[in-house]
Amino acid sequence: MSPTVYRSVFISDTHLGTRGCRAEFLAGFLKSMTCENLFLVGDIIDGWRLKRSWFWDKYHDKVLRRVLKFARNGTNVVYVPGNHDEMLRKFLNLGVEVCGVKIQMEAEHTTADGKRLLITHGDMFDSVVRHARVLALLGDWAYTVVLEINRYFNMVRTRLGYPYWSLSAWLKLQVKEAVKAIDRFETAIADDAKSRGFDGVVCGHIHHAEMRMVNGVLYLNDGDWVESCTALVEHMDGRLELIDWVAQNKLSMLAKPAARMSAAQSTAIQSVASEISNMQRSLDPVSALSAGA
Repeated sequence: MSPTVYRSVFISDTHLGTRGCRAEFLAGFLKSMTCENLFLVGDIIDGWRLKRSWFWDKYHDKVLRRVLKFARNGTNVVYVPGNHDEMLRKFLNLGVEVCGVKIQMEAEHTTADGKRLLITHGDMFDSVVRHARVLALLGDWAYTVVLEINRYFNMVRTRLGYPYWSLSAWLKLQVKEAVKAIDRFETAIADDAKSRGFDGVVCGHIHHAEMRMVNGVLYLNDGDWVESCTALVEHMDGRLELIDWVAQNKLSMLAKPAARMSAAQSTAIQSVASEISNMQRSLDPVSALSAGA
């Protein structure tokens, strides 16, 4: 089938490097379309998890290859780091571009019908991430545990003839304070965009896809690729739409992720990652100043 052509595509919270990432679905989505602009809206690579353990399968590799292919073929690819890939933020002042992918703290985009959008991951509007890092790390661990429980819970539901149901998403919506936090997040990020003259804001971070007006600003959250597998797309006429890849293609969230790569493959990829890290450290302004001194 011919690929679907979009003007712009926005994805976030893929959490590559974790078992929870549905990289096989994301690779399929990226293969199914072409676009003029591809915005990676944070938490694409999960640096928090990779510090503790290394997980990488063939679909993770396909996702990276597909993104780099977009950049080579002329797509404007912009990477806005989030809190899980915050290690990239220290290179922002240097205007680093890796393999055609621009790395920026935030981005702006004007749709075909003239809407001016602010693009930011959104963690700067999360008080827990900003002021209580230990709680944020604890919450990340708890989320991982719930995802694992969710898998076995849904296996039982499937055997009983019930459809897939996200336990973690339900828990977040049932906890009163969590719902309040989401509301505060949406209001804060919309008000900031409004004060800066934007018509709308595109973000991620809270793993909750949404498209609605908040205080006179178009709030657009593209969701995640751990549970919901959603993306925000702009059609050629400027129309914005949330894509639910699992529902659209009747996929099963219970499908087992691909097996871990072989030791040789994993070693090769880690070697490349190490080389990139060394290259980035050589561009670190602090290191450069020290070397100059």
